[in-house]
Amino acid sequence: MRYRITLAIWLLSDLLLFVAAYALAYFLRVGWILSSDFPFSRFIAIAAVAAPLWLAVLVTTRTFSLTRAQASLRSAAYVAYAAAVGVAFFTIGYYFQYAAFFSRLLLVYAAALTFATTLCWHIVFQHIFRAILRRDPPVFPTLIVGATRESARLIERLNRRKNPLKPVAVLDGRGAAESAVAGVPVKGKLNKLEEVLERDRITHLIQCSDLEQSLNLLSACRNRGITYMLLPSVLGIVERDERTESLDGLPVTAVAPKEGRLMWFFR
Repeated sequence: MRYRITLAIWLLSDLLLFVAAYALAYFLRVGWILSSDFPFSRFIAIAAVAAPLWLAVLVTTRTFSLTRAQASLRSAAYVAYAAAVGVAFFTIGYYFQYAAFFSRLLLVYAAALTFATTLCWHIVFQHIFRAILRRDPPVFPTLIVGATRESARLIERLNRRKNPLKPVAVLDGRGAAESAVAGVPVKGKLNKLEEVLERDRITHLIQCSDLEQSLNLLSACRNRGITYMLLPSVLGIVERDERTESLDGLPVTAVAPKEGRLMWFFR
């Protein structure tokens, strides 16, 4: 419930921000007046209608995904794309409703303001969002399988960046001499898997070792509705050059040879 309420607030704030950006664009272009030649009421009404369509486009890019880093270039590209589509929705809506054209510079202002305000707000709200989700008890308690250096680095990274997935327990197939990995308690071997999943109300499981146990871990996750994740290092992929692709509709993990940056768009 905490996650859904916070997400709803995020979506609603984006809608209001979109309308506010268009209102500011209007006043920057027309002046701080209510023009009779270009009525503000008509303008803002169309902006309000375009806002849900713009938000729907943003949602389809998975911008609001739990693991999305809002300060990344990918997020910025998606926000820019949505801003351009939002301007298109607004232009079409205004023309079909009133059969009239207006300032092209105003549209440039609207797109730029939508992009800048949305991106900045997403970066700020991401910190608020993650703090709320990680507050005890965490919304997404995560089990780490494998007491290894790779799992220690993963835990440190998740905690340092305040990721919504909060590690709460570690299990190791062969047992671990230490009682904790990067501050997260080691709760035994994999024979305690069902017990830990039940007691800690695990929502995500990240496998960092014990490849031979993959089917058992995946089966346990499916039976309990838990999200299963696998580090590429478990498969021996250590260069961080893997990516998920689609092969005629089938998901595959691809590791391509290094080429020029331009060819990345075509391979």
